Amino acid sequence: MRVGEASRTAEIVPMSPNAGIVPMSLRSLHFVMPGGVDDPARPSGGNAYDRRICLDLPGFGWQVRRHTVDGDWPRPAAAARAELARVLRELPDGAVVLLDGLVACGVPEIVVPEAGRLSLAVLVHLPLGDETGLAPGVAAGLDAAERTVLRAVPAVIATSDWAVRRLVSHHGLAPERVHVAAPGADIAPLASGTDGVSRLLCVAAVTPRKGQHRLVKALAAVADLPWSCALVGGLGQDPAYVEHIRSLIAEFRLEDRLHLAGPRTGADLDASYAAADLMVLTSYAETYGMAVTEALARGIPVLATDVGGLPEAVGRAPDGGVPGILVPPEDPAAIAAELRGWFGEADVRRRLKAAARGRRAALDGWAATARSLAGVLGRLRHEPQKAA
Repeated sequence: MRVGEASRTAEIVPMSPNAGIVPMSLRSLHFVMPGGVDDPARPSGGNAYDRRICLDLPGFGWQVRRHTVDGDWPRPAAAARAELARVLRELPDGAVVLLDGLVACGVPEIVVPEAGRLSLAVLVHLPLGDETGLAPGVAAGLDAAERTVLRAVPAVIATSDWAVRRLVSHHGLAPERVHVAAPGADIAPLASGTDGVSRLLCVAAVTPRKGQHRLVKALAAVADLPWSCALVGGLGQDPAYVEHIRSLIAEFRLEDRLHLAGPRTGADLDASYAAADLMVLTSYAETYGMAVTEALARGIPVLATDVGGLPEAVGRAPDGGVPGILVPPEDPAAIAAELRGWFGEADVRRRLKAAARGRRAALDGWAATARSLAGVLGRLRHEPQKAA
């Protein structure tokens, strides 16, 4: 869950220099996001997505006014709830409002009463009940709250086709109200790698949902191979899980080869990708998987669990080649077996690397994401609300 600092005034976002030609007249969009969206110590795919669309939407007719609200979302304390209520209450009648689902979906009693006055759209990065490690009662409560919110707003935006299907079926939403705006990718220089095989990289916050314990166990099973691996991602969201990962690394005596690198951004993150030969991601749930496309944007093949939107993110090269290996969830042995294949079969590596480079050239940029969002937002004021 994303937590951070609050800004109690709206902030107008400057236009991205890459956004294209700006329309003569911009419409106003109020974007409500969790506090900490800009905190480099807490990187996440959701935060990166939110920041980027703020930059690119002006190129498609929308001036973005950011409203960040501090709180332990999606289960905030009273002060955060009051602040969100104030932010929404002070927006003018008919305002077009995009709410990050982490903020909106857990508090229907605050959001739903504003649905008749404001033109609301909710951006769902991850269904709340899909977060790994929640107590069953907590997960059920969040799931019910999310259903109430999403049924009340005229538009829901998801980040993959898989997520659209999931939200429609799970929450009983009218399909025409649920839209996809998949994350874009910025093409980066091809990764030089290390020796072409042995440097593994996992970019993900260290949390139960990202499943790093499965990766540690798989790597322990192939300790005879000459790999090294960096786990790049935030360490502050679940300290108990981080300690569990540290204890596993120590138990298997992998301290010299498997490193908890912490969060990296900018040039440091670029350097991590540049040195990587293979990207690994062992999540339990993903609506898309931006780290996958960030790797593919550098021509790095991927080994990932076959869950949620990850197959969509891996995708195919224009010639049909698959730039990654998908393994069943809950199976460290399958991960270990594929790693042995990666190390032992040069033809497999050549095929995956060629497909990754082909996929790299075919990735959509962030302009496509902003264009999709702008289309949804532009129809909001003209579409009457429909029952779920």
